[in-house]
Amino acid sequence: MLPIQKRLSNFFYGILSLPSTALGFALSVQISALSWLLSTKYELAIDEIGLVWAAGPIAGIFGQIIFGVLSDRVWFWGGRRRPFIVIGGILAALSLLALPNLEIISSSLGLEGILGVAIAVALALDLSINVGFNPTRSIIADVTPEGAERTKGFTYMQTISGTFGMMAYVIGAVLDKYWLIYIGAGLVLLFTVIPPFFIEEPRDFEEEADKEESGGWLESLMAIRPLWGFLIYALYRIPVRIFEWEINNYYVEYLCVGLTAFLVIQTLSQKEEGKPLAVASRIGFQKILAAHSFTWIGVQTMFIYMFAFLQYRLPDLDNDGVGRVIDISFLVLNGIAAFLPAFLLEPLTRKIGRVRTHLICVGIMTIGYLGLWLIGTSANMIYLLMVVIGIGWAATISLVFAIMSQKVEAKKMGLYMGLFNLSVVLPQLVASLGIGEFLKEADDKSLTFLICAVCLGVSTLAWSLVKENEEEVAEI
Repeated sequence: MLPIQKRLSNFFYGILSLPSTALGFALSVQISALSWLLSTKYELAIDEIGLVWAAGPIAGIFGQIIFGVLSDRVWFWGGRRRPFIVIGGILAALSLLALPNLEIISSSLGLEGILGVAIAVALALDLSINVGFNPTRSIIADVTPEGAERTKGFTYMQTISGTFGMMAYVIGAVLDKYWLIYIGAGLVLLFTVIPPFFIEEPRDFEEEADKEESGGWLESLMAIRPLWGFLIYALYRIPVRIFEWEINNYYVEYLCVGLTAFLVIQTLSQKEEGKPLAVASRIGFQKILAAHSFTWIGVQTMFIYMFAFLQYRLPDLDNDGVGRVIDISFLVLNGIAAFLPAFLLEPLTRKIGRVRTHLICVGIMTIGYLGLWLIGTSANMIYLLMVVIGIGWAATISLVFAIMSQKVEAKKMGLYMGLFNLSVVLPQLVASLGIGEFLKEADDKSLTFLICAVCLGVSTLAWSLVKENEEEVAEI
């Protein structure tokens, strides 16, 4: 073990953050370039773009759980997380290079349409990211003790990742999307192949996992109970969209909404006090899933349909102008998310706790989305409101991981990181499939941010019912 790891020095926290930074940069490239490319270069409709974006959540449903479980139980190349980070990074870099060349891939395969190829490439990119993304977060929990050190690990991760995310949007705005894609491919390869070999992973978790078998898929299914409505909707809606079945009613959608409301309310109303540790931990984990899921409906709606909102609100902009406003907006968003975790949120958690800090940030994000819907009528006002939204985004991609990791067993961290990711990818499918169809029919595309505000408002209410143990607060 290197001395910097023994001391948990700031330099080590920096190295530890680079693999996650790489895959986060790949996602920033995707957010900046994918909808823009599909709309302007390949001229896909808004619902078709939503279908392409659905490839990511589909990959996440299976990828992060499967690779999370595998990374809990295997050991090669000197680690259990290292192989997945390296392999995922290489594949993600190759997939990025395919994005601006969809027509070449389509013609070489003898295909006429571009939609199928776009879905396949997006799926390959997201599967590649999912191979490594879970392990890049799990390794932080593996090599840091619970409490302040682990919170510092995740906040450093977001500060460094957010800084590079800012660079992605600067490159896209100053140069162009194509430069961004090619630079991104090189950076992803560099940060995933080299840093993992400077991090020594513990092996004692592997021995513990061998002694106690997990409950398998049944345990996993029960753990994500608050998300069953989202899961049923995804299993129903994906084949409907892919095979273009014509459904003239919304019975399944109403069922999923009712089931989700019932399960979320039931989950949030449960008490953790006085329960055995395992039961209390499961309840706490499920409350986090319930609260976090609504955050991601709003966030993913913003990422996918920002271009449609801008085309509606700022009709004088051409395609390049829309792309530039998107890049600057997300540059501001990620700039705030890069600065706040280590310099403001982490110190604040020491005073009022992680959950309360996160609750405040999500509430502020709700106000920002309401502002975009009501007064987001110029580029400068949009940039200003992105500062407000960035406060919630900073907490969403840093504090939640520290909160969640305190609720699960260390030897099953990979599995529960994967299950936790379902509170991201299943709501993303709702945004990609359901909200996309709604916005296609809506004349007023500014409704995009009303939807975001409602979802974040529900999430704020749910987070107010998530409790942080006094012991956890004392450890911060």
